[in-house]
Amino acid sequence: MGRPVWSRDGMIAVANAHKGKVKLTFAHGASIPDPDKLFNAGLEGNARRAIDFFEGDQINAAALKKLGRTAIDYNQNQNHLKKNASTKSRRSKEA
Repeated sequence: MGRPVWSRDGMIAVANAHKGKVKLTFAHGASIPDPDKLFNAGLEGNARRAIDFFEGDQINAAALKKLGRTAIDYNQNQNHLKKNASTKSRRSKEA
C-alpha cells in the first residue's frame, strides 16, 4: 500500500491511514514552530511531529497550510546552509 508523501527540497510530511485516524507526520516537525498547536502526536520525538486526524475533526485549513509552508522554508534553509558549508569546506582545502 502506498503512502502519500509531500516533498519540496526534502521530505515535508507523510500521511498514514490507521484504524480510526489519519496520521500526518512532519519530518522536521520538532524543528519548526507550531503557533496554532496543530501537532497532537509524536511530541516526545527529537525530529518528527504529527497530527492525528479523527473522523469528524474540524481541520484548520489555513493553519495547516501555514505549517506546510513553514516546513518548506525549513527545508530550503537547511539546504542553503549545507551548500554554504560545502563551499566553505572546499575553499579552505584549496587555500
